[in-house]
Amino acid sequence: MRRIALTAALIALTASPALAQSFEGNWGCRDADGTKAGMLTIYGGVYGFASTIVGDTSSGTGTITGYQDGVGFNDGALKASRGIEAGRIVAHPNAGVAIQLETKTAAVMLCTPR
Repeated sequence: MRRIALTAALIALTASPALAQSFEGNWGCRDADGTKAGMLTIYGGVYGFASTIVGDTSSGTGTITGYQDGVGFNDGALKASRGIEAGRIVAHPNAGVAIQLETKTAAVMLCTPR
């Protein structure tokens, strides 16, 4: 019985960091000034972004590379029109976790789970 409990605890401890760093799912994004920017969806090696502004060229799809602390944007609409290069997993006071979208020089959007 103790072996089962010990094994279960060990599995939970080793899986927890991976679960905490999960970036897959739907994320509601806000610009640096706090206005709604759109919805980001990430599954597997692809993403989709739907801007709140009609006709915005940042809406579209692309590919990503997953990393331990977030994702790298390889191509697609967000990289081409807004210069987004990375999405870093950060702590959020209300949502628990968030993705901070960054260009080479600044953090430009914050996305929380939906």
